[in-house]
Amino acid sequence: MPIARLDSRALISITGEDAKPFLHNLLTQDVETLADGELRFGALLSPPGRLLFDLFILGRGDGVLLDVAADRRDALLQRLTMYRLRARVQVAADDRPVFAAWPDAPAGFMPDPRTPLMGGRLYGDATADAVEADYDAHRLSIGLPDPTADAPQDKTYPIEADFDLLNGIDFHKGCFVGQETTSRMKRRGAIRNRMLPLDFDGPPPAFGAEVLKGELRAGEVLSGRDGSAMALLRIDRIDGNLTVDGRPVRLRKPAWMGEDVLPSSQP
Repeated sequence: MPIARLDSRALISITGEDAKPFLHNLLTQDVETLADGELRFGALLSPPGRLLFDLFILGRGDGVLLDVAADRRDALLQRLTMYRLRARVQVAADDRPVFAAWPDAPAGFMPDPRTPLMGGRLYGDATADAVEADYDAHRLSIGLPDPTADAPQDKTYPIEADFDLLNGIDFHKGCFVGQETTSRMKRRGAIRNRMLPLDFDGPPPAFGAEVLKGELRAGEVLSGRDGSAMALLRIDRIDGNLTVDGRPVRLRKPAWMGEDVLPSSQP
């Protein structure tokens, strides 16, 4: 099974006696019950509830390890330092590499908490026999959003990026930054948009290209490659023929998505 080094990801170490409660009060995921060696998925949101940083969270005996977008690590380090106040924690960059294996998690790899279809992750030394583009192609093949690529910072709600379907939000843990908006969207069912995969012939449309249902705007294209792309779509306008730049595109419902997420007439 292929293994790739993910140079787009980087690590942050949070240590100290307050490490878990400190993060628990900030992130969408329950950190206080995180066991040593357990990997969870979550995010740090802005106070209005929009995505700032997507995270994998690894429990360790001396604290927590965060797996974040490499080009956003410095910004997250700065923000965590700002939130730290009097908490007894140390926040530092960790320069070990990030590896992913798929479609399963081999020995030594921790299962991906979003869906078993994404295999597993490892922090440290491994031998790669694939490249990150192969991993990204697998992600698109199962229709999984990449928040770093698909969600411009501080513009997208986590539920729009399917965090509620991918074990990225614990709605029972209590407060976290942006919790009020996130919980209200889920509780009231006020979810108008979701990230979903589109299939088509040829190269991907430009990021931000408009998806149309007839003459009505149905959403916009996000990251993609030849043959498929993610899109942020209005779920009340995905039934029927969709086009982008005059080209037909086909909605594909991912296997990991629950039966009642989309209108019943969708595939």
